Amino acid sequence: MKQQFPVVPWATGATMYEVNIRQYTPEGTFKAFAKHLPRLRDMGVRILWFMPITPISLEVRQGSLGSYYACSSYTDINPEFGTLDDFKQLVKHAHKLGFKIIIDWVANHTGWDHHWTTEHPDWFLQDEEGNFTERNGWHDVIDLNFEKQDMRLALRNAMQFWVEECDIDGFSCDMAHLVPLDFWIDARKTLDAIKPLFWLAECEVVEYHNAFDATYAWWWMHESGRYMKGEATLSEIRNVLHAYTQYPDGAIKLFFTSNHDENSWNGTELEKYKHAAKAWAVFCFTWQGMPMIYSAQESPNKKRLLFFDKDTIAWNEPLQLHDFYTRLALLKEKNKALQHGETFILPSNNDNQIMAYLRKKDDDVVLVILNVSTDNRIKINVSHDWLTGTFKNLFSELSFSFQGNANFELQAGEYVVYQRLS
Repeated sequence: MKQQFPVVPWATGATMYEVNIRQYTPEGTFKAFAKHLPRLRDMGVRILWFMPITPISLEVRQGSLGSYYACSSYTDINPEFGTLDDFKQLVKHAHKLGFKIIIDWVANHTGWDHHWTTEHPDWFLQDEEGNFTERNGWHDVIDLNFEKQDMRLALRNAMQFWVEECDIDGFSCDMAHLVPLDFWIDARKTLDAIKPLFWLAECEVVEYHNAFDATYAWWWMHESGRYMKGEATLSEIRNVLHAYTQYPDGAIKLFFTSNHDENSWNGTELEKYKHAAKAWAVFCFTWQGMPMIYSAQESPNKKRLLFFDKDTIAWNEPLQLHDFYTRLALLKEKNKALQHGETFILPSNNDNQIMAYLRKKDDDVVLVILNVSTDNRIKINVSHDWLTGTFKNLFSELSFSFQGNANFELQAGEYVVYQRLS
């Protein structure tokens, strides 16, 4: 089975970067963030995903600034970030540098004082007493009623506004599975007729690939986190990865070690993955799918950012992982094996310590070995017909000639990536 919609060509080999405007700079504005665009482009980022840019409800607000995900309008700009013109200028600047822009879209619910609550109260779910209600335990939002066709049309038109007025390139749809699939299919048909867009869903419901290009790899992330706690094995993670191969042809999984929710509520990638944080990041860039970097992982950010209040990122200059992510992003962008290549998982006598695999497409071959365990001096013998020719280590830049067989010894958290040169 193939996906219903074609994926935009520019998504192939792309690295996504999630932007938390509020915390990115002391100013917390579009203009202040724009100064970082050249650095991010140099790092190999191609897609910028902005957390919701719409204004935040005042009623039942959490914290001093509230949740990005409790909007009071679908077609206005959060004044904390600047003006609509500021955002348009940011998009234009980003496009000139070669970026694509997607925005976070919250279709399931709004904040309590969204203007529709007075203009069209029937567009919201209501309890038996006629009060607005919500089904998932988030007290600062109220659910929309997708049985109302007028609401669906207004919501789709609001999405269309951002495409036509600001020339954005796609959407990251929050809790997409809480919204009926037929709404997303209708929205995609309408909006893709304006310009081909990239569609990311925050869910892991396979059927939603009938509307979306990409879905989160939540399952993988949770299992890898359990592994680091000693609660799961690498075999269980490989089972998850096998399940992903059963998705429709063309379906993309988004891999990441942190995002806005994970950082704030469950801890930084350094807390969760500890010594193996970089090794798992290498996995995100070299497995089948699209890699995503969250704001300041390149620094790296070592604190949980407050979700409802101002909590500016403490940038550590020079950025320790800028080069690390640059090498991975450029390899992903240029190497066909990492885009559409076959994958061969390499066997080992230490299968619960090491993730090892080869990727191949035409003449491009990439070897990846990750010691994600706490054990040192873990050995692996690699033997495969694909491992022939001259290979270069992505990080040391040293070249080696392989003749189908090689031995490696890795310390805890160590990773090696080799790409074939000839």
